[in-house]
Amino acid sequence: MQAQWTLKQLEYFVAAAETGTIRAAAERCHVSPVGLGVALTELERALGTQLLHRRRAKGVVLTPEGRVVLPIARAIIVQSTELQLKLNAHSDAVTGTLHVGCLTGIASMLMPDVCDTFAKQHPALSIDFREGTQDALYAALEGGELEAAFLYERDLPETLDYVRVIEMKPYVIVAADHRLAHRTSVDLRELADEPLIRLSIPPMSDPSSWSDHMDAAPREAYTVSSVELMRTLVGRGLGYAVLGQRSPMTVTAEGLPIRELEITDHIPTVRVVLAFARGMRLPPRARALAEFARALPPARQVV
Repeated sequence: MQAQWTLKQLEYFVAAAETGTIRAAAERCHVSPVGLGVALTELERALGTQLLHRRRAKGVVLTPEGRVVLPIARAIIVQSTELQLKLNAHSDAVTGTLHVGCLTGIASMLMPDVCDTFAKQHPALSIDFREGTQDALYAALEGGELEAAFLYERDLPETLDYVRVIEMKPYVIVAADHRLAHRTSVDLRELADEPLIRLSIPPMSDPSSWSDHMDAAPREAYTVSSVELMRTLVGRGLGYAVLGQRSPMTVTAEGLPIRELEITDHIPTVRVVLAFARGMRLPPRARALAEFARALPPARQVV
């Protein structure tokens, strides 16, 4: 199999043809005369023909084959330059289709803004999103079905890289007629004897990150997989709950009012990241999405 020529070799050939000497061509191309001469020999070997007749102390002249190749080489160089300019012009453009995933538990907090506000900011962009569990989104990222996904930072597999976008401070919700409902904050020890409505979706599924601040293990009344069901049970006075994601709604699906209490204990924050396959370079559309998520209003993002 014949060797393949390179764009650089064509550039050297054009320079030699236009300047008339190897030395002048080398100066134009900022290489040594020896290096340029070797590249020209390799080009001729790749094309299977002699392009230049080298005359000692008299420079170079084109062979008949060289005169045929010269305009073609020039056209290839021009087209290559135009292609690079076009790619550079679009390298930061937010275009194409963004295949993004989002955890079900935080999809209602993030995706309406992504599909509405973010999409309107970038009219040349299409958004194809999928919500699902951590494991399902891990598989979709690793399999190349998704470019990026909103996940919790905790327990991410080593096959994924990420950028942090949101940091949420956990808080407590109680019914409007709860004994602490008139307060704005609470110490977790004050809830030690209260029934807990626990969310089974990570990361709040594991109360160990905050239960150490209580005098005893929390007394779990119910474990649910739906944030809305959790809020509804709390609204009925069946227990309190600890949440990370915020909601602008102060009533449950049944119309019962609930109250939010900030936690005075120093407990770990909940970090949401935009994750992607390790080693992958995020395209401009995904980088723009990360910046958009970081700038979400305080009602959606609490640090």
